[in-house]
Amino acid sequence: MPFKKVCLILMSLFVCVGLLQVGGTAEAAGSATLRLGVNDELTEIEAISVDNTYYVPLRELTQALSLSLTGQKEGFQVKSQGRSILLLNDHERALLHDGSEVKLHTFLRGGMLMAPLKLTTYLGLQISYQSGNYLLRVRDASAKLDDAAFVAQYKEKLKPKVIAVPPVSPASPANPPKTSGKPGMTVYLTFDDGPTASTSKLLDVLADYKVKATFFMIGPNMNTYPTQVKRLAEEGHSLALHGMTHRKEKFYASPSAALSEMDRNQAIVKKITGKTTTLIRPPYGSKPYFTKAFRDKVLGQGYQLWDWNVDSEDWRYKEDSNRIYTSVMNQVNKLKKSKTNPVILMHDQKATLKVLPRILESLQKEGYQFSVITQDTRPLNFWKDVR
Repeated sequence: MPFKKVCLILMSLFVCVGLLQVGGTAEAAGSATLRLGVNDELTEIEAISVDNTYYVPLRELTQALSLSLTGQKEGFQVKSQGRSILLLNDHERALLHDGSEVKLHTFLRGGMLMAPLKLTTYLGLQISYQSGNYLLRVRDASAKLDDAAFVAQYKEKLKPKVIAVPPVSPASPANPPKTSGKPGMTVYLTFDDGPTASTSKLLDVLADYKVKATFFMIGPNMNTYPTQVKRLAEEGHSLALHGMTHRKEKFYASPSAALSEMDRNQAIVKKITGKTTTLIRPPYGSKPYFTKAFRDKVLGQGYQLWDWNVDSEDWRYKEDSNRIYTSVMNQVNKLKKSKTNPVILMHDQKATLKVLPRILESLQKEGYQFSVITQDTRPLNFWKDVR
């Protein structure tokens, strides 16, 4: 029997037996997670069981196995030693290196793209399952420990955990939030440069109007205000990256410098919230500095580039609420004529708090709905680069 088929059978057996031992099925309110073993190490990667299949964060998996992960127009491609698999944007299918198509569900969880661990078998890797020992491991030719030795080394740490997850199918979370369905009537409110001392009050205002927003945050600021980062994540706002320094001469020193800032920014998000995100906004917007060389370097690692089509100019007018309000509404009205959804740039600052309620009230009265940006939202940027 082909190794690939054996792996799939073993996966099914492991899940069916293992779930009984750790407290329920994937469709129950509590679902089992296991730490993933990669070669000879037990990683911090958590594999979550959904509909009898274990899923892992794609980016973390590829990093742990030193696989190549690149973002393409059709989806995300993973490569290893002459083999590749392209996870398509429909979250249902994948293309193998030989051109054949396979069914492969992916979905979003906490801003992370979750992929079934079985995708590694298409890259020539081996998966080990031992339900009695709670072993879930993927390895390549560099692994030195056999499964027995691996279990003996990590026996005290090979314990399952039960978490609360909604009873959904793998593909369901990947669907973007439902809106009014009217083109141009969904607002994406975004805030740059936070968190700050004003973030708590900003979140209070958004809660009062039942509005969710997307926050492009700076790394050091998150370290200063971790409680606010946790709160906005818990309240359903979207986490996004704005780099570390917000200084042109540092961020745009080279494509590698830009990628390094976003990766470090990502690490802070993960440390504080346990989540990751693909959404980025370079300092001062992507034009003119975020050229093709930068985009190829950074977007090639799975990040998605976002700018805006409505500039509130709150950074310019500060305390002049009337000018900020007029600027926003004039730009929104122009977009309405072309049935374009507004992506509004604002800043996480004290002055913005004064005008924000007025803007929210006006937009809601005009029938606009608010939504957060997710990985499934088609990127809007000045370069029209939708990777």
